[in-house]
Amino acid sequence: MSEKDSTNMGFVILISIVATIGGFLFGFDSGVINGTVDGLSSAFGSNAAGTGFAVASMLLGCAAGAFSAGALADKFGRRSILIVSAVFFSVSAWGSGIANGTTEFIIYRLLGGLAVGAASVLAPAYISEVSPAKYRGTLSSIQQIAIITGLFVAFLSNYKIAGKAGGSTEMFAMGYEAWRWMFWIELAPAIIFFFALLAIPESPRYLVASRKKEKALDVLKRLMGEGAQSKFDEINESLAGDHHRPRLSDILHEKFGIRPIVWVGIGLATFQQLVGINVVFYYGAVVWQAAGFSESQALLTNVISGAVSIGACVGATALVDRIGRKPLLLIGSLGMAVSLGVMTFIFATAGVDAEGTLQLTKSTGPIALVGLMVYVAFFNISWGPIMWVMLGEMFPNQIRGSALAIAGLAQWGSNFLVTWTFPMLLAGIGLGGAYGFYTICAVISVFFIIKWVKETKGIELEDMQG
Repeated sequence: MSEKDSTNMGFVILISIVATIGGFLFGFDSGVINGTVDGLSSAFGSNAAGTGFAVASMLLGCAAGAFSAGALADKFGRRSILIVSAVFFSVSAWGSGIANGTTEFIIYRLLGGLAVGAASVLAPAYISEVSPAKYRGTLSSIQQIAIITGLFVAFLSNYKIAGKAGGSTEMFAMGYEAWRWMFWIELAPAIIFFFALLAIPESPRYLVASRKKEKALDVLKRLMGEGAQSKFDEINESLAGDHHRPRLSDILHEKFGIRPIVWVGIGLATFQQLVGINVVFYYGAVVWQAAGFSESQALLTNVISGAVSIGACVGATALVDRIGRKPLLLIGSLGMAVSLGVMTFIFATAGVDAEGTLQLTKSTGPIALVGLMVYVAFFNISWGPIMWVMLGEMFPNQIRGSALAIAGLAQWGSNFLVTWTFPMLLAGIGLGGAYGFYTICAVISVFFIIKWVKETKGIELEDMQG
């Protein structure tokens, strides 16, 4: 049954935007590290493996945050856990900038990771649970626009701060190095997120599952007007066969260990990382300096890729409820496979100087840069937003929190492995070998989509099967 025409779309859009501030912080917290790698290496005296772990440490927190957020959200509510994440974002932003040693820095980054992990799975789930099916994909995909906007703002602020200071390791203001201020910029949106969350309601589907039916109906009336009672009855009926609150064991399956739909969610979450996108986001400056660009040129390249990403995400938002989720994923995988293949060939065949820096020519340099932009565009019109859209909507109501926990753990675990291993791959097999691996994963993802991914466009959450 579809929603009534009396849906209060203004209110739905407002609370969706508030939820996506978590996505902005997710993106900013992920991207800010990009311009601070040299500062971390200099301040803490770490080697390639140590720097790689410091950069990737947040991702361990992300994995833990994503895994625990589902169960905690089923117990305390989606909004409540997002409020906790806003506090963690603030503490992490301040602490990462003030840290004077690797251990201290890692602790603060782990806290930030907990916040990012929770926001990454709960923001799209929350949006899906308050949105009409007809517009759910569009509203959920705003999450990715927010993520990429956060990345873009982080890249831009890094570029501006480093430019004004004369480098990321130089003094910027009040006796502190530029790289520290790069982290502190995040405090402003983190505080805004905290107070904005206090003004939006809890998810009605969580309230029904928690037996808080009067509150659920009140929220549905604010969201849907005359259609509230009908939607309340649908949600209640979808949970009628389950006489307990949602729990992690609900996803278990006798034959496959866990339900097949959860395996598909794990596949989506893992492939999104194995195509190497976060090497671009976290190590973009390192990649382009290794290819012969200056630090300033490399940071500017990050800004350009961020702008391309935002444009592609806007395109995904316009298309996701028109042509569907599966076609966009397929288009994205094919485009990424080709563009990654081009970059792999250029990096693998480039000359190397005495210091080990790639020597791109006047023709191969621009081609590699265009290849990067094409790759980023295809990712952000497909796997970037669509993976989060699908994870937020593809699971039945009873298992949504638990399934998101498992898929989120897979997503951030894969992210950690890709991010941690890149400096070692760069030192061992070079850019060509690293990008060759990501190309292979993009090709494999094509067959995964064709075989296992089912379309969810226009299907009510109460009708999701699995």
